[in-house]
Amino acid sequence: MQRFHDSFRSRVLERPVEYLWFGQAGRPLLMFPTSGGRYWENEDQGLVESLSDFISEGRLQVCCIDAFNDEHLNNLQIHPADRMRGFDAYDRYLAEEMVPMIAARAGRDDIAVYGASLGGFHAVNFAARHPEQVARCIALSGLFDNHRLLDGHWDELCYYHCPVAYVANMDAEWCRRLSTVEWVIATGEHDSLVEETRKYSDLLRRKDIPVHSEVWPGVFGHDWPYWREHLRRFLP
Repeated sequence: MQRFHDSFRSRVLERPVEYLWFGQAGRPLLMFPTSGGRYWENEDQGLVESLSDFISEGRLQVCCIDAFNDEHLNNLQIHPADRMRGFDAYDRYLAEEMVPMIAARAGRDDIAVYGASLGGFHAVNFAARHPEQVARCIALSGLFDNHRLLDGHWDELCYYHCPVAYVANMDAEWCRRLSTVEWVIATGEHDSLVEETRKYSDLLRRKDIPVHSEVWPGVFGHDWPYWREHLRRFLP
């Protein structure tokens, strides 16, 4: 399995960013880390290895990136409004720099995004805000309502980064755009975030946006063994 470590300087974030790249052919997959993870987390936890046959066969290319959560969403030392401003800059970095780089390097633009837990929030929020840049969105054990991250604060920027809020108010044209994304939303029956999966999946259906959703019976689901088991079913 081909593995590359690379970096570039982000104009939006005004900093160098690093990433891992696996494979040389196939559909590109962007992998977000979980809440406190770094760009190497999905490799260290065996997610990349669980896809090694797809990668080696030239069916999948994987890019593992940073989320910088400790600098914005998880940074309790700054005001929630500042957290969201930092997160909004991260969203622009994804849309203007990282995702175009992935498409160019992969030589194709049918990008899939994946995240679990807070990474699921990243994946869903990016896909819902930028549906033309995402072909498939896979969110396992995800969080889709950002209120719990904001200590009671709410403003326009918070709204526009809260998928269950802004998707609920999308007009027919935006719903058509989101319908071009293949949505996969899943977790275990006993996950503390299972209602987030149900709520967001039901919202997409109410907006006539196709979604494949699963609640795995009898299990917790919110842990690496479950994510390794199920991710490959939705790829390449």
